[in-house]
Amino acid sequence: MSIIGFLILGLIIGALAKLVLPGKQGGGWIATLILGVVGALLGGFLGSAIFGVGLEEFWSLQTWLLALAGSLIVLIVWGLIRGRAGSSRR
Repeated sequence: MSIIGFLILGLIIGALAKLVLPGKQGGGWIATLILGVVGALLGGFLGSAIFGVGLEEFWSLQTWLLALAGSLIVLIVWGLIRGRAGSSRR
């Protein structure tokens, strides 16, 4: 997959992950892009390590599912980190 395709996938998957996971997550479209790209990388890594499949093509269902799973993991971890940082400031 090309870099442009990967960035587009990251932006879409990051937005979907924010929609799927309830709660208030901060950040604009740049944060969403970063979340999606990092999540897609994580999903591709975990998919190849656990299931033996990776990010194949842009329109492949396994690519989208792995990227979404990775983005949800990244979003959960990000929320935990921000939650702790926000509670220690008070």
